[in-house]
Amino acid sequence: MSPLRASLSHPWDLAPRDAMRLQETLRKRVELHDRLAEVSAVGGVDVGFEDQGRMARAAVVVLGYPGLAPLDYAVARAPVAFPYVPGLLSFREIPVVLQALEKLEKIPQLLLCDGQGYAHPRRLGLASHLGIVCDLPTIGVAKTLLIGGHEPVPDERGAWRPLIDRGEVVGAALRSRAGVAPIYVSAGHRVSLETALRYVLSCLTRYRLPETTRWAHRLASHPEKGASKDLVKLSGAHARSPR
Repeated sequence: MSPLRASLSHPWDLAPRDAMRLQETLRKRVELHDRLAEVSAVGGVDVGFEDQGRMARAAVVVLGYPGLAPLDYAVARAPVAFPYVPGLLSFREIPVVLQALEKLEKIPQLLLCDGQGYAHPRRLGLASHLGIVCDLPTIGVAKTLLIGGHEPVPDERGAWRPLIDRGEVVGAALRSRAGVAPIYVSAGHRVSLETALRYVLSCLTRYRLPETTRWAHRLASHPEKGASKDLVKLSGAHARSPR
């Protein structure tokens, strides 16, 4: 399969006000219905930071589906060119994510992103933005609540409650494991919320995070703990090293 490359190009080094205006334009392209092929490989995306936030480190991990065996992974590093502004993290993180995606030899049919999708003030979180740029189905899987509210989630694995913002269902608070805080799932692009929940649940094992973003988080935020060596042992995959 050919390398994954951006299908939509736009400037990333915008002033925050211009970035917000671009989000308002791009949100019209978000598809909240299912348009995805049969999934045999799922990807996880996460970004960590080094050198006191001056360097971004993106990790993408590809797992077979539904077995979740590691197939491929890649890491890229790049200087941070956009300031930290809540609601605009995609402008800070997607450029280095694209570098990591271009290194993959195995392209997933679906990406689970550590961040928000439709559950965003302007309905264009990182997962939705990345999905539009790459024309790939994406799902947002966030560890913390950004907007909206929900009723209490029963303390049992798989229980969920709608996440509502300004009268609109924008995602779901999902109990991925009993006894731990819920995670926040939202459609990114080319995936409905119901389908997003189904895939996230099927990618869960005994941890709070699905295996996709759990592995990506380890590679992006804790490289010193040997996640890359563990992936090679499990899969025999050869990493595309940071640039």
